[in-house]
Amino acid sequence: MIDDQLAAFIGRSRWFGGKGREFTVSRTRQAGTVGTSPEVVVLLAEVAYADGESELYQVPLAVYDEPQDRLEHALVGRLDDGRPGYDAVQDRDAMASYLRAFLDSPEGDAAGGPDVADGLRFVRLAGHDLDPGATASPFSGEQSNSSVFFGEDAVLKLFRRLTPGENPDVTTHRALTEAGSTHVAALYGWIESGGHQLGMLQQFLRTASDGWGQALASVRDLFAEADLHAEEVGGDFASEAARLGEALAEVHRQLRDAFPTSTMSASVLAEVMTQRLDGAIGVVPQLAEHADGARAVFAAVAGLGEVPVQRVHGDLHLGQTLRTVAGWKFVDFEGEPAKPLAERLLPDSPWRDVAGMTRSFDYAPHAVAASMPEEDPDVQHQRAVRAAEWAKRNRRAFLGAYCGEGGLGPADRTLLTAYVVDKAVYECLYEARNRPNWLSIPLAGVARLVGDAGR
Repeated sequence: MIDDQLAAFIGRSRWFGGKGREFTVSRTRQAGTVGTSPEVVVLLAEVAYADGESELYQVPLAVYDEPQDRLEHALVGRLDDGRPGYDAVQDRDAMASYLRAFLDSPEGDAAGGPDVADGLRFVRLAGHDLDPGATASPFSGEQSNSSVFFGEDAVLKLFRRLTPGENPDVTTHRALTEAGSTHVAALYGWIESGGHQLGMLQQFLRTASDGWGQALASVRDLFAEADLHAEEVGGDFASEAARLGEALAEVHRQLRDAFPTSTMSASVLAEVMTQRLDGAIGVVPQLAEHADGARAVFAAVAGLGEVPVQRVHGDLHLGQTLRTVAGWKFVDFEGEPAKPLAERLLPDSPWRDVAGMTRSFDYAPHAVAASMPEEDPDVQHQRAVRAAEWAKRNRRAFLGAYCGEGGLGPADRTLLTAYVVDKAVYECLYEARNRPNWLSIPLAGVARLVGDAGR
């Protein structure tokens, strides 16, 4: 009975990744329970799609003996024994049980510590005293997971779509936390069950502001002062871009020390990028006119021999950064969501992260321009000029700080250009499928990039 109700709940949830696809809940199993009043039953639901693919989703249910009027909006359905089950993330009492479970877990060695409940294991790292009186409150923003704040002390991220094995968000945060990195929210612990990592508890960055939002504000300041250059406007972002570059360089160094490093064939990398381009042209035919230039950029990579690779962020852009009073922080180390977990765990070139950030600097001013009302051609031309100026200024500040005194050598420049073009091609594919009105932004980026590479 609960399977049919789960299908309806999953289908309307913002974290469900299969919207628009026909599916059923083919199987459910109980991973474990947390607490007793209410009892939180952690269900793992297998979603089977009509095309034969399947995914596994985590659905924690707050189960009560009687209906709870205050939770009517969060009702998922009734269990086979007739008890109502509610989305536990929306229930303050249910989420308090998670905090108590972490508090009851022994600190220190992750290999130690008994299960708190059947099948579930709460692992708590040493070094932080959790606030037992913190009140739970869910985060209401759009995201692919579900987050719950515990006062101003900690935030619990529950992974909704699960894959077997380690989650890079957990393992990368753990490595950086243990390395003493000041550029991530410290990891406090995680939850695991049956070969899956179900969630992570980490530092709540109370004073943080979103990097993407800060960049957009800077662009708006520039557009409001049409007769001034970017460096003359009070909201100039270049110094922050430089700090981001320094922070990313330090994180990459720490990740090199914490995880194995290796190399990959540059010719294989070039072939993969070319194949992605060919596939994207089938969806975005406008890319065809830039295809020869893009292929030439990728072909230049093929002659670089072996490319050093390591653990990286994998999906870095301004929206994955937070500015705090203590500096810049990077978040969400899960990698590119569209890729299988096994692929996201593979080492990659750090230039992939650098490319993601440089593309984000190009996106911000053009996104603001696209959101503004149409003006006469002179005004629109002025915006376009200022947008290009803002993007170039911040890309240079970021790259200069990331590369340091050594600068960007010829081989690294070739590799970075290829990663930036590859990222822009991916953006074209994404925008064509999700925000066709924004497709012109990455298309213009591809045109500029392949043109610059030819000069």
